[in-house]
Amino acid sequence: MRYLVCIKQTPDTAELPKISPEEAASGKLSVNLVVNPWDEHAIEAGLQLMENYGGTTGAVTVGEEGAIDALRSALAMGCKDATLVKHDDEIDAWGVAELLAAAVRHDGDVDVVLTGQMTVDGNSGAVPVALARKLGWPVLTGVAKVVELTDDSITVERVVGQARLTVKAPTPVVVSVIKEIGEPRYPTFINIRKAARVKIPELTAEELGVDVPAPVVHMSNFRKPPARDAHVKLFEGTPQEAAAALIDALLEEKVL
Repeated sequence: MRYLVCIKQTPDTAELPKISPEEAASGKLSVNLVVNPWDEHAIEAGLQLMENYGGTTGAVTVGEEGAIDALRSALAMGCKDATLVKHDDEIDAWGVAELLAAAVRHDGDVDVVLTGQMTVDGNSGAVPVALARKLGWPVLTGVAKVVELTDDSITVERVVGQARLTVKAPTPVVVSVIKEIGEPRYPTFINIRKAARVKIPELTAEELGVDVPAPVVHMSNFRKPPARDAHVKLFEGTPQEAAAALIDALLEEKVL
């Protein structure tokens, strides 16, 4: 079995408030970049599959030279190999899917491609669906649990609203997981040291034999959300009077 986890390097969520609209528009961010938190759960899912069903788990990302740091994090968590698809120009989700699909084909006989639900910067959740479309494979989104994996099929639990669906699909397949798949494991110090010394191969669009399509999505209006107009109101009187006043206030605000 071969599992390939698609990851992305994104800003640390603790530092997102520090990003100015001008920085976001330019794409040159002066904040700490880490593995997209959703993708950490995809790495955990890939490692679980490797432990439960055998085989190997690799990681791949599309980005500039600095994205190698995200791949080293995946190696430190337990992935057996990693590949950087180097691309420095502007690209949208469809272009990323084009490069990732080429990388999957280049990797060889991949059974399961894993992704996170979305990224903390784009939040579109479009890449796993676009990737499956490029590969011509089925896609399973919102996956919270892998029930069974065989040589030719996978059975998973999907979360859809308040429901859980058990779905079976043929492999190869693209699986987009949610955080319920499992808490990402912490890398050991030894694995961190080993990952720092690994020579990570790099591929380009030319080497993969694909032409990256020009972006069809352009973000032109970057702005921070308005500050919330929050206030605190204390209700006096007996518990019964305070409760009645609270209910009246909630009804007035149309919360109830």
